[in-house]
Amino acid sequence: MKRVLFALLLIFLCTSGFADGSDFYYSWAQFFNPFLDENAGLTMFPSLFIPMGGKYEGMGTAYTAVSDDISFIESNPAASASLKNTELGFLHHSWIMDSNIEGVVYATRFDDMGLAFSGKFLYVPFTGKDEWGRTDGTGYYTETIGTVNISYNLFRNFYFHGLSVGSNIKLAYMGISDSIYPGQSVLTGLIDVGVLTRFNFLKFYTADDNNFSIGATFRNFSPIPTLDPVPTMFSAGIAYAPIRPLTIAVDFNLPVSFDPAFPAENWYLAGGLSLAFTPNVMLLSGVKLKGANPIFALGTTIELDTMAFVVNYSLDLTNTIDPLDKFSIAAKFNLGDEGRSSLTGQTDELYLHGIELYAAGDIEGAIALWEKVLEIDPEYTPAKDFMEIAREKLRLDKEIIDRQKFD
Repeated sequence: MKRVLFALLLIFLCTSGFADGSDFYYSWAQFFNPFLDENAGLTMFPSLFIPMGGKYEGMGTAYTAVSDDISFIESNPAASASLKNTELGFLHHSWIMDSNIEGVVYATRFDDMGLAFSGKFLYVPFTGKDEWGRTDGTGYYTETIGTVNISYNLFRNFYFHGLSVGSNIKLAYMGISDSIYPGQSVLTGLIDVGVLTRFNFLKFYTADDNNFSIGATFRNFSPIPTLDPVPTMFSAGIAYAPIRPLTIAVDFNLPVSFDPAFPAENWYLAGGLSLAFTPNVMLLSGVKLKGANPIFALGTTIELDTMAFVVNYSLDLTNTIDPLDKFSIAAKFNLGDEGRSSLTGQTDELYLHGIELYAAGDIEGAIALWEKVLEIDPEYTPAKDFMEIAREKLRLDKEIIDRQKFD
C-alpha cells in the first residue's frame, strides 16, 4: 500500500508542480509555435484520437507495438490474438472542463484467434447563444463509437511468436441536439487494420516474453461520405525491452486525407516507456510531439490479484490543474487465460520428464511422453525435434542388433 500511495503522490507532484504556471504556459507556447499545423482541426470525430485511458494514454500513445492490455483497441487491432488473459475494463477520462469520455472494453482469446468489443462515449455540455447573447438552446454534443475486433496469429511456433493480423469494425455516431444546430448529427462506419509481431533481439536476460516488437496500423478509414473527413491515420511503431522491467516505445504517425479540399495534418512522433518498480507497480510516461501542442503523459499501473488500476495525467496547453483536466482512470478485471498457462506448465513438465527418460535409456518411454506433449500443443517444436532424434536412435539400434544377429 505504501508503494501505491507513493506512485499516486509522484503523479500529483510531477504534474501539479508546473501545470498551472502562466509563465510556463507562455514559454511553452512560444517555443512550439513554429510547429503550428495549419491543417489541424479539419476532421470530425476528434474522440477517435482522444484516449479512453489505460496504458495507451500513459505511454503517450506510443503503443502500436506494445498493445499488451485492453487499451490495444485504440492502438492496434492485431493485438487481441496475443493477449495473455481475458480482460474486462471500465475507463473514465476527465478531458477538458466539463467534457468526459467513458469507455468499456472486453477482450478474449481462443488459441490463435482474438476477439474484442468496446464502447466509447464522449459528451460535452453545450449552450447556444443568439446575437444578443441570450440562451436559445442547451444540450449535449456527443460522440459514440462502438467497436468489434477480430484478429488471428499466423505462423506461430515454439520459437516464433507469430505474425498477428487484425481488424476493427467501428460504428460512429456524432450527436448534436436540434435545439443547438438541427441536421448536423452524423452516423458512419469505419475500419481499422493492423499487424503485430514479437521476437527476441539484443536480449541480455532470461524471460519467456519476447523483448522486441513491431507493429503497424491503418486506422479510421471510412467508405461512407460524411460532412467533413474523419481522421484517417497510418501508424508504425517499435518497442524494445533492453532490461526486464523497462520497455521503450516509439511511434511514427502519418495522417492521411482522400479529399483534396481537406488536406491532412503533418506527420508526428510519439514516445513512451513503462518501468516496473515491483511485480505490482509500474510507472508509465510518454510524450506526443504533435504540432504546436505536444502532450506529456505520466501514469501508473497497480496490479492486484484479479484487478488492475491505471491512473494517468496528461499535460498540454489546453488543460489546467484546477479543475483537474486530462485525468483518467481505468479499472481492469482479469478473467483468466482460458487454461493456457496450465497447459503450458503441463507440456513443459512432460517434455522435461521425457528428456530424463531419454537420458536414462528409456527411449520408447520418452517418445510416448513427447507424443502427449504434441497432442496438447502441436507447435511444441523441441518435443517434435527430440522425438525425431529418438526414433532415429531406435532405428539405428535395431539395425545394429539385426547385423549382430546376421553375423
